[in-house]
Amino acid sequence: MTSFTLDDLARIVAQRAAAPASESYTAKLLVDGPAKAAKKLGEEAVEAAIAAVQGDRQNLTAEAADVLYHLLVVLQGAHIPLSDVLAELERRTAQSGLAEKAARKS
Repeated sequence: MTSFTLDDLARIVAQRAAAPASESYTAKLLVDGPAKAAKKLGEEAVEAAIAAVQGDRQNLTAEAADVLYHLLVVLQGAHIPLSDVLAELERRTAQSGLAEKAARKS
């Protein structure tokens, strides 16, 4: 088990986003706006889904890491802190998933 958390990753993403694009892949993804980072997030999500369907645990683990990283980059670019996403998840888990989904339709 590791002690590395999503909060740790979010801090690293924030630090690297502030670096020059010539020195940071994170900054390079964000320098021209949200499209590049969002596209990479979508690509990684598709790759993770394919690995899941294929039952490829090792590749799914690697692709899931890519998805989490790129999601945090997109959130960084939108100035949405991870804590806001976690608060939303906490709010949603206060009820069953089916009830929460039904409530969103209205």
